[in-house]
Amino acid sequence: MTTPNANASASDVVIGVGASHTTLMNTRWAEVDHLDRAHAFRDGLGRARDELVSAEIDLVAIVGSNHFRGFWLDLMPAFTIGVGEVIAAGEHGTPSGPQPVDPTAAIAVANGLVSRHFDVAFSTELHVDHGISHAIQYLVPDGVPVVPVVINAFAPPLPTLARTIDFGSALGDSLRALAGDRRIAVIATGGLSHALPFPDWRAPDSDDDDFFVESWKNGRGNWSQYEQRRREIIVNSPPDINTDFDAALLDDLTAGRHGAVVDRMTDDDLVAQAGNGGNEVRAWLAMSAATKTATGEVLAYSAMPEWLTGMAVASFRPHPDRATNTEIPE
Repeated sequence: MTTPNANASASDVVIGVGASHTTLMNTRWAEVDHLDRAHAFRDGLGRARDELVSAEIDLVAIVGSNHFRGFWLDLMPAFTIGVGEVIAAGEHGTPSGPQPVDPTAAIAVANGLVSRHFDVAFSTELHVDHGISHAIQYLVPDGVPVVPVVINAFAPPLPTLARTIDFGSALGDSLRALAGDRRIAVIATGGLSHALPFPDWRAPDSDDDDFFVESWKNGRGNWSQYEQRRREIIVNSPPDINTDFDAALLDDLTAGRHGAVVDRMTDDDLVAQAGNGGNEVRAWLAMSAATKTATGEVLAYSAMPEWLTGMAVASFRPHPDRATNTEIPE
């Protein structure tokens, strides 16, 4: 006798996508238009979007970072869920203004995370930058609402890699517990290896460092006054890409081994190998955990020093016989 599937009518995470982001793709495309590797990355984004369209998704959870345009040093939570309006900054050719959302679903996800022992921050008017909006611009099918999930990746102390994986697992279970038989995608945006000239705010040691920390303390509501100098420092910084790190990370994640990443490196090792921008791979770890025993396919990898970053796109499908767990723990 076949045992009925208790989760047959439940929502499910049917696809995961990981994609690097950069505003330089928008502002400096003309300088790289002649490069096959630039087109390979952009084409990879297109393939991933096609997969999301084919999956007929109803909702997207976007897991990404904040680059000190929505969060500031006056309050920097480890994990935040947007449960109401989501306002994109629109910097450097990225989407601007209100984005499509589903507050009912987002609130349920936040409640689910709290029930699973993650005391997440929430915002009814979440301001995001390209750490979320790049995915909306290039990946999310038209009109599909998003639930933004912001992980602190640039203002230490950061959530540990192990904690981030646990968070991703709880996020996936909270999404599967949503009412309404939803088909859900989880998109991770950020990384891979790259270094930004962002100092540790606790120990600035140059004039530029002092400038950044001041902007992070005082930028709420007027970040544009800091933008010109900020942009000049960033775009003129030297690239720092570690293709070996990127390849090993992609090998682990596409084989469904997100736990192996934590087993082979500490949080400090991550920064030493992949630069401080590599901290954004927390989004990839959370996405991989949310899709449970997913295996994946790398759709594109391009080392792009012109964009300062190792740029990757990969898609992930949950294993068909993976166990689901939508029950709330005691």
